[in-house]
Amino acid sequence: MFSQDTVSKITAAAQDAKIEPAALLAVAELESGGRAYALVNGRREPLIRFEAHYFDRRLDADRRAAAREQGLAAPVAGAVPNPKTQAARWRMLERAAAIDAKAAYESTSWGLGQVMGAHWAWLDYPDVDALVAEARSGVAGQVRLMLRYIGKAGLADALRRRDWPAFARSYNGPGYRQNAYDRKLAACYARLA
Repeated sequence: MFSQDTVSKITAAAQDAKIEPAALLAVAELESGGRAYALVNGRREPLIRFEAHYFDRRLDADRRAAAREQGLAAPVAGAVPNPKTQAARWRMLERAAAIDAKAAYESTSWGLGQVMGAHWAWLDYPDVDALVAEARSGVAGQVRLMLRYIGKAGLADALRRRDWPAFARSYNGPGYRQNAYDRKLAACYARLA
C-alpha cells in the first residue's frame, strides 16, 4: 500500500481540488495497485503500462514493420502482452523509444492515475515529453497529472458525488462493467473512507 508520504501528497492535492481524499486515493490505489513508483536501474520511476496497439497506430509503415518484428507493436489490443515487472516494462519502453520516442511515450500510461501519454495535447502540455517529465518528477507530479486528466474529462463532480459508474465509464472506458471497475472503486473507497 502507499507510503504515508504518498497518502499525504494525494490527500493535499485532493483537498486543493475540493475532492474527498478517500475518493482520489481510491482511484490512485486501483490504478497503481497501491504503489507510487518502482525502482528501475536504481531510480524511482512511475509505474507504466505500454500499449503496443497504440504504438502500432502511431508509426509510419517502415517503423511499424520494425516494431512488429521486434514484438513491440500489433494492430490488436492485447496481442503484445505487457511484462509483469516494471523493470521489464521500462526496458520494453526503451526499445520502443529507440524506434520512435514520441510514439512510444504517447503509447504508455503513466503514474498513479495511469494517464495515457497520447493525451498530452488535450491536457495542454506543450509536448509528450512535458507530460512524461511531470509523471517522472515524483508523486506530486503524478497526482497533478491525474487531477489534470480528471478535471479536463469533467470527472471531478462524479468523484465528489461518489458516482462510481459515471466516473468508471469515462476514466476506464466503456468496458468498465466487464472488469467491475466501478465496484472495485466503491469497495476501495469504502475501505479508505
